Amino acid sequence: MGYRVEKDGTILDEDRQPFSKLGARRAILNDLSPAATFIAYNYNTPVDVAAFESEARRILAEVEAECGWMYETLHQGSTKGRINYTVWSDVFTCAECAGEIVFWDVAVDKVAGQVLDEFECPHCNALMTKRKMERAWVTRYDSAINQTIRQAKQVPVLINYTYGKKRHEKTPDDFDLALIEKIENLDIPYWFPNEKMMFKGQQWGDTWRAGYHAGITNIHHFYIKQNLWLLSSIWKKFRSKSSRELAAAMLSHSAANLYASKLRRFRADKKGGGPLSGTLYVASLITPPNVLTTVTRNLEFVRDGLQQIREIDGSAIISVQSSTQITGNEKYVDYIFLDPPFGANLMYSELNFLWEAWLKVFTNNESEAIENKSQGKNIDDYRHLMTKCFSEAYRILKPGRWMTVEFSNTQASVWNAIQTALQEAGFIVANVLALDKKQGSFKAVTTTTAVKQDLVISAYKPTVALEQSLDRHDENTVWEFVRVHLSNLPHVKTKQGELQFIAERDPRILYDRMISYFFQRGIPIPLSSSDFQAGLTEKFTERDGMVFLPDQLTAYDKKRIQTASAPQLELFVYDEKSSIDWLHHFLKQRPSTYQDIQPEFLKQLSASWRKYEIRPELQALLKKSFLRYEGIGEVPSQIHRYLSSNFKDLRNLEKLDPRLVAKAKERWYVPDTNKASDLEKIRLAELLEQFETYRQATTKKIKEFRIEAIRAGFKQAWTDKDYRTIADVANKLPDSVIQEDEKLLLYHDNALNRLGED
Repeated sequence: MGYRVEKDGTILDEDRQPFSKLGARRAILNDLSPAATFIAYNYNTPVDVAAFESEARRILAEVEAECGWMYETLHQGSTKGRINYTVWSDVFTCAECAGEIVFWDVAVDKVAGQVLDEFECPHCNALMTKRKMERAWVTRYDSAINQTIRQAKQVPVLINYTYGKKRHEKTPDDFDLALIEKIENLDIPYWFPNEKMMFKGQQWGDTWRAGYHAGITNIHHFYIKQNLWLLSSIWKKFRSKSSRELAAAMLSHSAANLYASKLRRFRADKKGGGPLSGTLYVASLITPPNVLTTVTRNLEFVRDGLQQIREIDGSAIISVQSSTQITGNEKYVDYIFLDPPFGANLMYSELNFLWEAWLKVFTNNESEAIENKSQGKNIDDYRHLMTKCFSEAYRILKPGRWMTVEFSNTQASVWNAIQTALQEAGFIVANVLALDKKQGSFKAVTTTTAVKQDLVISAYKPTVALEQSLDRHDENTVWEFVRVHLSNLPHVKTKQGELQFIAERDPRILYDRMISYFFQRGIPIPLSSSDFQAGLTEKFTERDGMVFLPDQLTAYDKKRIQTASAPQLELFVYDEKSSIDWLHHFLKQRPSTYQDIQPEFLKQLSASWRKYEIRPELQALLKKSFLRYEGIGEVPSQIHRYLSSNFKDLRNLEKLDPRLVAKAKERWYVPDTNKASDLEKIRLAELLEQFETYRQATTKKIKEFRIEAIRAGFKQAWTDKDYRTIADVANKLPDSVIQEDEKLLLYHDNALNRLGED
């Protein structure tokens, strides 16, 4: 889903009709990372692109004349070619005979294009794996830090070079080895970063791994000598003048310095081989490239990017600061886009350390919103930091305006942390879409099982009028909230010409949004779920399981006529509540007998059923929340409509007709509002009774439980202002249960705040 924007800024709707136009934008670009803001500055500040490219190429030619000899190799023993990259291999020792083993020689099948898991020792023929071997080590004096260091032994094993217009490969010969030794014995005449890597004990952060980082303690250890030399030479010359053009040229260097490091992996299958995204992984086979070639290529990428934005007027404000405390007054921003860290997905300050070492400015990670053991931050710390970030965004955003949050994480606990933080900050979530990167499309998201995809969350800050309506503390406030919220939801969603279900218009999700809105503002909730559903039916219009305002129906009905079938809601069954939701949706469309329901229900039971959740019996779920027609009295209207619509021989029959009664007997259906309210009260009493057993339990941890009973108990305790009960019962549950359930997390987090506990 999205809008098409023409080159002149005209915005087209889904029918390709113009409805708006992009105007002048005054952007504020903020990040905690100096590396990120360095990029933002270069792409949002005017520059003479031709002058930038000319000056950068002049400097690269100067470096080529000075240092090009470091990438020379002999072609067929006589004339010189230009090295594209050199493959370096780890060296190990055999566990059986202690002989040295060059990993490249024994583990790489050059014909098949793969790295073997098992191979023979060339000395004793013992069957080896990488795990069975010990690393070989070398000790040398490091003049950059004036220390003797011990590092894993690596040797050059293959040179890829260009002679004429063709590429060739060779095993390093005496000329190559002598050249490498010569470079090793020289001191680099230019500055380069040699800081320690975020050092803490024997590690330097959560990205540190003993298996491949042993011996790498400082920035410069990530580079082979000639690459470090060339990078430092280019950097020196790019910084020689304080011109805008050279600042842009520095960006091409920064973009190249990771790719030109030991992070560049060898791929036996020839499919890429750059740095492994999201890590500082150093492989056993690395391919540091020719720095001049790499920087030149990145120079062209930067040039192309700058040409696309050459009309920029330079009005953007670039800021390096934490989003937990943003400089500026209240309510002055029209729109916010946030792409924050997500839990322990990426250790940004660690990953940026190599970039920022060249810039000589490092991320202050004290307020970095991540889970990180080295920084002593867990999921609670992450959530609290994200709440501060969203609260600042809420503060500076104008009422009634929007924020978009890009989300990418595979853990339900992180997804719930984001949702909780958004709501605690005061935002109302209006839309959650999953981005299908393969097809470039979006689809609706209704459950936490969708966190395996990239999500785009749209949320808005309530208007002043809506906030003021809360002062009434009555039922009218509920319907005012629903009206405002519905007005902010998309009228139609399509994918490949087909209508999509708009999850936020589902009556149950509308109820959840209303609950969260009232809860976060400390206002008593005036309506039960069944009363809320009854009010929706009375005051609003429902189509295909979605609720609309009257003036929104025109657009939806117009699109509905053009499609063959109604949009379908995707539901995943992973706990008791989602089981009831699925049954409600299924029976509303198709009142059915137990025998018809059971096989369909079993298909829906998710493999991700929550670990500690007691799995309820289908029969029990049906009895507690739905009704069954026993063949006595009139056939209920819901069953009558379904049968008369789907069976020709049952059309136009009275509700007492024996043929209709026989077909309707023992079918389960969704109760009407009054009966649903009675069932809800009975079910709530049972859930609270179950919760009481958890409250009184003397065991330290409860192994199995009904999350619905915990939710009901927390809600009642909150209403009674019994915050201690919420905290005490939460302590008996596994931490993951609270972290992975949005409602429990909201009650627990706010209860601890009321108690003054962290």
